[in-house]
Amino acid sequence: MTTISADMVKTLREKTGAGIMDCKSSLAECDGDMDKALEHLRKKGLATAQKRAGRAMSEGTIQSYIHMGGKLGVMVEVNCETDFVAKTDDFQEFARNIAMHIAATNPMGITEEDVPADVINKEMDIYRAQAKETGKPDNIIDKIAEGKLGKFYKENCLMSQAYVRDPDKTIADFLNEVIAKTGENIVIRRFARYQLGEEA
Repeated sequence: MTTISADMVKTLREKTGAGIMDCKSSLAECDGDMDKALEHLRKKGLATAQKRAGRAMSEGTIQSYIHMGGKLGVMVEVNCETDFVAKTDDFQEFARNIAMHIAATNPMGITEEDVPADVINKEMDIYRAQAKETGKPDNIIDKIAEGKLGKFYKENCLMSQAYVRDPDKTIADFLNEVIAKTGENIVIRRFARYQLGEEA
C-alpha cells in the first residue's frame, strides 16, 4: 500500500482543481499513481458533470478578449446555475480563458453539431479523393475519410480542441474540471470572433 503524502495530494489538486478528499481517495484507489489518479478524477468529473446536465442555467457572464492591438476580438457567453458561482474568480477566469483560446484557435463551432452539413460533405469528398489516390479498396476509403473527419472535428470544434494553455487536456476536460470545482453545471453557450478586415 503506497503512502499518500500531502505533496502528492497538493500536486493532484493543482492539476485538477478537485477537492482534497477527492484527490486523496483517487490517489489511494490508484495506488499512488499520479497519471491514473488524474484520469480517474477526470472520469469522475465527467460523470458528475453529466448528472448535473439537466439543471437550468440562467446565470453566467459574457467575457471578451481583444488581441493584436485591437485587430482581433472574441466575445463568449458562459452560463451557470447561480449568480453566486457566476461571480466567483474560478468561473470568471474560465470564461476569460475560453475567450482567449477562441481567439487563438478560431473554432468553427462549439460541438460537432455546429459544423454546417455542407462543410462536412465537402471535407468528406476531399478525404475520399485523397484516399482513392493511395489506391486503397473502396471499403477502406470511407473508414479513412471518417478517421480524417474525426481529426477535423478535434481541430475545429471548441469542445474537442486541445486547450492552448494546457494541450494535454481538451476544452471539454477543462470545462469538467471547473464544473467539479464549482459544483454547478456550466455550459459555453455561444461565441463570436471578429478579425479586422475579415469578410462577414
